[in-house]
Amino acid sequence: MHTSQLTTGAIESPAITEETKSKEALDLPWQVVVHNDPVNLMTYVTMVFQRVFGYPKEKAELHMLEVHRNGRSILWSGVRERAELFVQQLHGYLLLATIERVN
Repeated sequence: MHTSQLTTGAIESPAITEETKSKEALDLPWQVVVHNDPVNLMTYVTMVFQRVFGYPKEKAELHMLEVHRNGRSILWSGVRERAELFVQQLHGYLLLATIERVN
């Protein structure tokens, strides 16, 4: 006759892991800022905002008017790498754009 023996293994305590934020999350946020210039037409700037950011015409026009009236408009906020890409695209359309870290 065979008898089964109950074997007790060591019970593992739950692993405690410290939440670590990715470099990208720590890098948040950056803003894409478009500055006013005396060269580009308002309709052209509106079209660029629609193409680059996928904004509907009404939203693009609001940002264009903000640039025109206030000298600048914040068009997007997020990770630096993406902000730099947007700025490069805007420069490709000959708009004056920069990125700024949100403080």
